[in-house]
Amino acid sequence: MYLDILIIAVCIVALAFGSSWLVDSSVRIANWLKIPELVIGLTIVAFGTSAPEFGVTFLSAMKGMGDIAIGNVVGSNIFNLGFILGGTALIGTLKSSKPLVYRDGFFLLSGTVLLTFFLWDLSMTKIEGGILFALLFAYLAFLFIKKEPIEEIEINEKVHWYNFLLLPLGLGLILVGSHFLVESSVNVARIFGMSEWVIGATIVAFGTSAPELATSITAAAKGHHGISIGNLIGSDIFNMFGVLGVTGIIQNLNVDEGVRSNLILLIGMIVLTLLFLRTRWRLTRWEGGILLLIGAIRWYFSFTAG
Repeated sequence: MYLDILIIAVCIVALAFGSSWLVDSSVRIANWLKIPELVIGLTIVAFGTSAPEFGVTFLSAMKGMGDIAIGNVVGSNIFNLGFILGGTALIGTLKSSKPLVYRDGFFLLSGTVLLTFFLWDLSMTKIEGGILFALLFAYLAFLFIKKEPIEEIEINEKVHWYNFLLLPLGLGLILVGSHFLVESSVNVARIFGMSEWVIGATIVAFGTSAPELATSITAAAKGHHGISIGNLIGSDIFNMFGVLGVTGIIQNLNVDEGVRSNLILLIGMIVLTLLFLRTRWRLTRWEGGILLLIGAIRWYFSFTAG
């Protein structure tokens, strides 16, 4: 058991470094190739932060572990809004904007409601996965046509020779880390008598959210508090439509009934977050504290019920 716990910790670190190397090197190489910043932001940066979720969800689905596959995505989205966004707001007030709330926020909310409808029968078909991915494609097409990136990015640093090495190395860390994170998490879950759904929606979700956590903490420490909201909302969108969409197209998924209560909670958290962001276009410390408290309560009940 102790070896599995150590492996989980190492895999979480590997996912954090792997995604960071993947995104940073990809952005620099793309800039070197003269690819427009808008395209980089809509593809590499947006997908890069969801790469760990994709690795874990895809591998779990291929092994028939639908609970971990879906639990990871739903749990990561709750973790992003509760612990990461709420915790970052405690460090400093976060500024929002109309596009973030009315465009990205409501797209995420509508997608979550649709996903709840799809999963209410505790399964996801390939057709439903295709619908989710098609909606993501339409969303990105709209942003590209309107020339509206998910978040502002600045590319000032030049590409270095080691970026061509770090890119495949980062991808490798994500794939290997995802594999062993799933294996060891399942082993620990069985030892403690927890269901695969609980371990996927909590421990695995925390592990795959490590890049978002690291990005938000780093941004807050440097005083760039505003970057966190766009990063987390964009990551949640890609998790739901991209990660689950692609995985659902490849493999039919079955899931535990715990998905229902978690999706309802996620819908409530998104609505509450959007209301907070709309109020004077900012997320204050006490509002962040409420989101953090909700996330903590949800973890408590997940573990006690699992």
